Amino acid sequence: MSSCAAMCSEYIDCFVNSFSVRKMPDPVAKPRIVVGLGELLWDLLPSGKQLGGAPANFAYISSLFGNRSVVASRVGADTLGDAALDRVTTLGLEDGCVQRDQCRATGTVGIEIDKHGQPTFTIFENVAWDHLEWTPDWQKLAAGADVVCFGSLAQRSEESRNTILLFLKTTREDALRIFDVNLRQSYFSREVLTGSLELADVAKLNDAELPLVLASCGLPVRNELENARVLRLEFDLDLVCVTRGGHGSLLISETESNAHPGYQVTVSDTIGAGDAFTAALAHHFAQGESLATINRIANRVGSWVASLPGATPRISREEFHQQFMTPGGIGQLS
Repeated sequence: MSSCAAMCSEYIDCFVNSFSVRKMPDPVAKPRIVVGLGELLWDLLPSGKQLGGAPANFAYISSLFGNRSVVASRVGADTLGDAALDRVTTLGLEDGCVQRDQCRATGTVGIEIDKHGQPTFTIFENVAWDHLEWTPDWQKLAAGADVVCFGSLAQRSEESRNTILLFLKTTREDALRIFDVNLRQSYFSREVLTGSLELADVAKLNDAELPLVLASCGLPVRNELENARVLRLEFDLDLVCVTRGGHGSLLISETESNAHPGYQVTVSDTIGAGDAFTAALAHHFAQGESLATINRIANRVGSWVASLPGATPRISREEFHQQFMTPGGIGQLS
């Protein structure tokens, strides 16, 4: 039995009859199975290569919160693919559902960083993660997942898009499905956006993406607050999150809204900061925390990643817990 199937067999029974964790958090529950679904690639930075892709970045930060984090992606049967799997396991993530492609290369992205720490991406096409396959292992993983985070980029090919949508449709009704939009260049369409939003419980996007998404979906564009409300109502979402870079974020649910101004830090680069924000949001939303708490901690974690090089800064789970999850830690400060 593969490591992916073994992991799922071990945990599915624990969760198959579970209630919705978003409404009834259990403080002594076993670690949740959290899946980063989509692209796994190497960021080719001026300083060297770093493992990247929003799903892997999300999974890493989720693991620091104590979750059982799984990367579901595809790499080539090449040196970069071997290195990616080594890095995934070094980060403490499950790699048994990272597929190997015998014909296509491991994905890479050329990145240039401007003086403000903002990245510009050159994303190479027809790579391994453009050919995600629906397999029995992935079916078991989907059925056992408690949280799944996915985006638009990995859906640029029809093959991977169909696999991602089938994965989402296979998840349990009480699983939390987060669409972290992450628009990149021209790799999105109305079909991708509407199909993803219809299957999501939470949509997270930045303030520049929000009007683009609305316009692409044929919805009216007004001010930010109204835009977020329209998006939530149109797709019956539990939560819409709009991030504002260094100026914090806005959360909109059915019953309330909450805005946070963010935290001022010296930015090293912003790669992975949004993915870290999403991981914190997912963890605390799944626990049924208030919007104010979610917003505070997600902004803390996102700003922490932005203050350090790369998307996966090394820190022990114990130190992370002390900083972001215990009274007196920076994650608990207003």
